[in-house]
Amino acid sequence: MSKEVKSVDYGLEKIFEGAQDFLPLLGTDYVELYVGNAKQAAHYYKTAFGFESFAYKGLETGSRDVVSYVVKQDKIRLVLTTPLNSQSPINDHLRKHGDGVKVIALWVDDATQAWKETTSRGAKSFMEPTVEKDENGEIIRSGIYTYGETVHIFVERKNYNGVFMPGFVKWESEYNPDTLGLKYIDHMVGNVGWGEMNQWVKWYEDVMGFENFLSFDDKQIHTEYSALMSKVMSNGNGRIKFPINEPAEGIKKSQIEEYLDFYEGPGCQHIAVATDDIISTVKGMRARGVEFLTTPPDTYYLAAPERLAAHDHELKEDLETLKSLGIMIDADDEGYLLQIFTRPVEDRPTLFFEIIQRMGAKGFGAGNFKALFESIEREQALRGTL
Repeated sequence: MSKEVKSVDYGLEKIFEGAQDFLPLLGTDYVELYVGNAKQAAHYYKTAFGFESFAYKGLETGSRDVVSYVVKQDKIRLVLTTPLNSQSPINDHLRKHGDGVKVIALWVDDATQAWKETTSRGAKSFMEPTVEKDENGEIIRSGIYTYGETVHIFVERKNYNGVFMPGFVKWESEYNPDTLGLKYIDHMVGNVGWGEMNQWVKWYEDVMGFENFLSFDDKQIHTEYSALMSKVMSNGNGRIKFPINEPAEGIKKSQIEEYLDFYEGPGCQHIAVATDDIISTVKGMRARGVEFLTTPPDTYYLAAPERLAAHDHELKEDLETLKSLGIMIDADDEGYLLQIFTRPVEDRPTLFFEIIQRMGAKGFGAGNFKALFESIEREQALRGTL
């Protein structure tokens, strides 16, 4: 167990005393998914999640090997990338993992220094500092590998005024459905193999200066059938949070084992996106065809007011509305949160999304773990993988 980390609340940021500052991170720059058909994937995220057309590169812009569509909603940018020929190494990633997150890009002030600091501490280099230029200025990017084949790319864009990056043009589209209130990436969760969680916790501590500020073991995260363990890593200003999960022994196969089986290795399990009005967001997503996990039983919602009262909080939202939508509720001493999880967004039971609204709470829904994982197990049973 890592040392306890004291925190001070400064609005959306948490300053962790003792966190190292050799790798200052300004936020999440973008998340890149390797997908089998970027054009169709972009249409899905626009239609179902309310993203809008933002940037594009492909044959028309001089890219002969890959095509990328960038969709945007408030501060969230998803890059959807597909190879244009059979020789691309991206095909190896797709063949093994299916559609999934390849790049978690982090916005920095100095991408060269970020690469030097992390590689000198043991990170495996993915991309040496590279200057990319066009008429709008320059961007410097560098990158390192993290768990599995996932990478962190450091993006320095202080000298760039273009739409996204050199090589991209503004993506003009007549089809831009209304946005659904998604604001920013709250956290991203990685699944790693048996006995690997502490190894990656130490990696984030040593290589990136993160702190382990929350831990959950298999006594806290379990159901009748399965269990897992999780530790939450955060950078110094609290803008970047990466929970890391590993399986634990249970009677049946846990959701982490199912993920590892179908993704064929460690990877990003889910992306948590924040909203200021989860009821409106979820209603909109449901109307557009997004599928969510099954609703917890009535007993869960009957107990919810008591859980809030234990922390001296009162629910502002209508409980019956939350119940009708399957939105879960949890509380800590600083407030409460509302959250819901989609079903996997592709045929392999791997990547999914979490929609979260924080009403002061800084946690990750520990009080919902049992209800959540029982919902997931019901889905696993239908798939025959429990």
